[in-house]
Amino acid sequence: MKNQEIPYKTYLTEQELPTAWYNLRADMKTKPAPLLNPGTGKPLTAQELTPIFCEELVRQELDNDTAFFPIPDEIRDFYKMYRPSPLVRAYCLEKVLDTPAKIYYKFEGNNTSGSHKLNSAIAQAYYAKQQGLKGVTTETGAGQWGTALSMACAYLGLDLKVFMVKVSYEQKPFRREVMRTYGASVTPSPSMETEVGRRILAEFPGTTGSLGCAISEAVEVAVKNPGYRYVLGSVLNQVLLHQSVIGLEAKAAFEKIGVKPDVIIGCAGGGSNLGGLIAPFMGEKLRGEADYRIIAVEPASCPSFTRGVFAYDFCDTGMICPLAKMYTLGSSFIPSANHAGGLRFHGMSTILSQLYHDGLMEARAVEQTAVFQAAEQFARCEGILPAPESSHAIRAAIDEALRCKETGEEKTILFGLTGTGYFDLTAYQQFNDGLMTDTIPTDEDLARSIAALPKVSVE
Repeated sequence: MKNQEIPYKTYLTEQELPTAWYNLRADMKTKPAPLLNPGTGKPLTAQELTPIFCEELVRQELDNDTAFFPIPDEIRDFYKMYRPSPLVRAYCLEKVLDTPAKIYYKFEGNNTSGSHKLNSAIAQAYYAKQQGLKGVTTETGAGQWGTALSMACAYLGLDLKVFMVKVSYEQKPFRREVMRTYGASVTPSPSMETEVGRRILAEFPGTTGSLGCAISEAVEVAVKNPGYRYVLGSVLNQVLLHQSVIGLEAKAAFEKIGVKPDVIIGCAGGGSNLGGLIAPFMGEKLRGEADYRIIAVEPASCPSFTRGVFAYDFCDTGMICPLAKMYTLGSSFIPSANHAGGLRFHGMSTILSQLYHDGLMEARAVEQTAVFQAAEQFARCEGILPAPESSHAIRAAIDEALRCKETGEEKTILFGLTGTGYFDLTAYQQFNDGLMTDTIPTDEDLARSIAALPKVSVE
């Protein structure tokens, strides 16, 4: 297809919506290390995980070999309310940058939750409902996951208890109110409602919280209340599985217009959107069918990939969750409250951690003022106000396009636009008023939290 014939937006039809999620682990030569029981140091069994997670989600979490999981019809019908999402050619951004690069983005903000998180929220809520549960508990950082899960639970008639990172609870009141509008209860974390919350507050008085803190509280409440299970919006294998619908659609849309990306970029916090976007492309790379340059972009204030260590660590600050082998800054690490976006988790998906460790993808950390500069430039020419999280990927995509301008290379760049930033206007206000600064942890800060990593002896 000639360049001028490529549309601004490429949509698949409802009939072309993926019928199965793709499990990237099936094609990984080195599988992600198993979750460990912190008490025994041995791999967790399905029996040990079912008091925390839904039974079907446990099966998905532990399956390293099944390549495709059929998407239930009820979930697929829900997807049809906002999927397939468009693959957009950023013609206006290309023109402003005066670059020979061709820039595309997969836009996941075209639903009320405003982000990609709904793809896994409806799946996890569906399996909870199928199991006959009363409700679920969860944590949320910037609020996209909590918003998406509140929508899914309202749709299926499930109760939802959300522990929201305290700094986001205070900075993003409107996203909090969307959750409450959909029927969820929302508690700032750490709180006095749980044993682990009280313990964290005693150890870190005045703390603004972290995802690790909120996870601990949500798990405690789920385990102590019959009829509830815990669900998570990122990091876990099951979440990346559900999010593969993003990459499957993107790949199919590229094939529809006869284009193939050279560089694929996604923001990285826990790994859900990045893992979902790259899944089928990485699968091709692992099978030796194609090659792509894949870049994970994380905040310099929470640099798990670029400054963390590849080791077993707790997934939560309260140290009550399983141990995962991942790139981590230490479960006691709490990002600066000055960091405006999500991407506040101390670790990274075990799948992505293994891929990065094996040299199959790159990572870079960017400062938030540079991120918001990119967000503003994108908004002014493409007409979408991007979420701060997505804007990390925009920053890297712009940098890659400018590099193409210097070298004359005509690379095709794909990045994930994971959501919109209309609930993040407090951060945009800080940037526009010149009050936003960059807070980057020192080597000493990271050394303290990394030194506290659990000592794990794996048989």
